[in-house]
Amino acid sequence: MEHSKPSYYITTPIYYVNAKPHLGTAYCTVLADVQARFQRACGKDVKFLTGMDEHGEKVAEAAEKNGFDSPQAWCDSMEPAFRDLWETLEISNDDFIRTTQPRHIASVQKFLQALLDRGYIYKGSYDGWYCRPEETYFTETQVRHHEEDRVAAGESPADPAHPLCPDCDRPLERIEEESWFFKLSEFQQPLLDFYEAHPDFIQPETRKNEVISFVKGGLKDLSISRSTFDWGVPFPFDDKHVAYVWVDALINYLSAVGYGAEGDEAADSLAFRWPAQVHVVGKDIIRFHCVIWPALLMAAGLPLPERVFVHGFLTVRNEETGKAEKMSKSRGNAIAPEEVIDLLGVDAYRYYFMSDVAHGTDAPISWGRMRQVYNADLANSWGNLVSRTLNMSMKYFDGCSPVRPADLGGASPVRDACEGVFDRYAQAMEAMDYGTAASEVLAIVSAANHYIEDTAPWALAKDPEKAGELASVIWNLLEVIRIASELYDPFMPKISAEVRRRLALDPEPSRDLRNACEWGGLVGGQPVEKGEPLFPRLVD
Repeated sequence: MEHSKPSYYITTPIYYVNAKPHLGTAYCTVLADVQARFQRACGKDVKFLTGMDEHGEKVAEAAEKNGFDSPQAWCDSMEPAFRDLWETLEISNDDFIRTTQPRHIASVQKFLQALLDRGYIYKGSYDGWYCRPEETYFTETQVRHHEEDRVAAGESPADPAHPLCPDCDRPLERIEEESWFFKLSEFQQPLLDFYEAHPDFIQPETRKNEVISFVKGGLKDLSISRSTFDWGVPFPFDDKHVAYVWVDALINYLSAVGYGAEGDEAADSLAFRWPAQVHVVGKDIIRFHCVIWPALLMAAGLPLPERVFVHGFLTVRNEETGKAEKMSKSRGNAIAPEEVIDLLGVDAYRYYFMSDVAHGTDAPISWGRMRQVYNADLANSWGNLVSRTLNMSMKYFDGCSPVRPADLGGASPVRDACEGVFDRYAQAMEAMDYGTAASEVLAIVSAANHYIEDTAPWALAKDPEKAGELASVIWNLLEVIRIASELYDPFMPKISAEVRRRLALDPEPSRDLRNACEWGGLVGGQPVEKGEPLFPRLVD
């Protein structure tokens, strides 16, 4: 099959179904969505994948706890919670995968068979530490280091029979069971060599250093099956074992692009889409995606993804102390996505989390800061520019936009501000530095607001001899609005489409963003509409 555009394959993690999606889940998904929308605007053939992780002991326990007849019934009941929130948040995913789907089960079984055929798995017995809530195994070294860190921080030692999980601080348990093992230990040097040859594989840099340090500390073979319960993908060559939930989950990235399926269409999809351009993940699952997953792919003889972008956690700024605290129900500071949507609206929700949060580190959020960003960037700057300009255009030009001047509005500060804006914006967007990208757009919006004050169109309108100058000023302002609406589209798709509609332009975003940002694209002479305020100011 011929493909006219280059592929851009981006994924979120697939999310556990033991609870409804929370603010952090939504944050990760919007982060990936903004990139997917940007890449589409740059002419890429985008596949954006998200979905649900439905296997594992934790899911089976959640089903039983909530009174469901089967884990599958529980998973089916949770699907609308994810799909509905993603629809509300304008998530533009092209696929939604569930690990109970036949396409995924076939993919996992093919992958496991490939590992066996290539000599990278063997049967043995696992005896070690296991965190049931996290469904994660830990080595003696990891457990010891965690205990040492706790003692150094002045905390009392845990019960030696039940040391605490390095990830969640809950008691570990000792388990012993027959298991299939992946020869992860053989990939220590290949992984280190790969990181050196591909310095941009793990971003940001601090996360890469963390992974390299972990791998240099030594890798042990990994248990990749469970035999004490059956809620998982059965091994194709040993039906007493199901795939360890994390191995099962990681393979979803292949399942969605044809791996494990028969026929020419699946083969073409796999060849076109794989390797993925970027996996977007949280810092808590960095070792699975940056150590285990690349090692598994090496073992299976498959290419590795181009990049893993690791975001930090959202924390809540205590309004009284000013300190950032981990968000949790027990602290009483957990915030549901719906609460923020109720305050800001969907597009402003997306804008706040994408423009005001540093994505590579833990980032504090607060209701006060949300209101501040909303009012300053959206109500007072962007919304105000659109409202004032469209109002003047309607008032001074009989409900229309002025026709594009022959000299494209001549030399002006706003034209200067838009010079090179696409390159600056695109560089930041590619790096997922959305705060910088958004600031580039806000800069041209601010320049336009200053331009209104400096040129005083209301004064020009009183002098018939300055009609041409007035037309040039208003056209300049509308042209900035047109360009800004395209650049803001990945952040605020509905509002951006509404702005273009009010300008009598195609509401759909451009698929050639560089060209769309060239000065002079607004033909003008069309009816315009002021409409209701895009962002009514919030008051405390």
